[in-house]
Amino acid sequence: EHVDEIEDELNLLNGLVGKPNPEKKFRELMKSYPQIRKALPILIAYRSKELEIIHHGKSLMYHFGRNPNTVDEYVLLMRETGLFDMFSNHIIGDVRDYVCGVEVGMDTNARKNRGGTSMENLVCEAIEAAGFKLGTITPNASGVYASQVKLSRLAATFPNLNLDPIAGGDNAEKKLDFVVKTARCLYGIEVNFYTGGGSKLNETARSYKEIALASKDIDGFKFVWFTDGKGWNKAKANLKETFMVLDDLYNINDIENGIMRKVFI
Repeated sequence: EHVDEIEDELNLLNGLVGKPNPEKKFRELMKSYPQIRKALPILIAYRSKELEIIHHGKSLMYHFGRNPNTVDEYVLLMRETGLFDMFSNHIIGDVRDYVCGVEVGMDTNARKNRGGTSMENLVCEAIEAAGFKLGTITPNASGVYASQVKLSRLAATFPNLNLDPIAGGDNAEKKLDFVVKTARCLYGIEVNFYTGGGSKLNETARSYKEIALASKDIDGFKFVWFTDGKGWNKAKANLKETFMVLDDLYNINDIENGIMRKVFI
């Protein structure tokens, strides 16, 4: 049913398949048939008529229904998500068939944290820009980082560090989004981005406050939190409580201004 609603737009987008320069053809289509913008979200497995993305540390809101964006902004979306490459390299053979497959495979749980994933990518890029290389975290390592590191594995690798206090009472295996190792210190990093409010933000702030307090007594280990998003506007009080006890709490603006080189020393 979802595919049938935008079938005409999908057929128009078929004109991009196999084109050596799909961007040029896309601009022509947008000029003659601007309604094709309605079909763009589903190409990246997204059903909403609005989408907020983070590009080079800045937020950009897309409107696929009313108040359309500029053609250049739609081109940016197609280029940065890799859709132009998919068209030119015949990875998409028929747009309608492709979208049918997307609809079948879409799952709410897989999509609910897209903002957080974008923030993780942003932090990862900044860590690498600061000179750190993806590698194995060991006591003798320096200038390396790793992602999605289990706390139990970290504790086993660094037996001299008592990491139990930051594990909390949760029976589930806790993972740190990133771990950075310098010659002087081990940094445990959590990353998130919230576009909307809710109890999750308050729970996160309280949890990280506890981790911040517990980690102060762990010599050679520092806890770092990168977060941002409009959702915090409704949870400022909880965020402030954590800010007052956590020395290393940063947002996108901090990342843009080179905080990575100042924190990880």
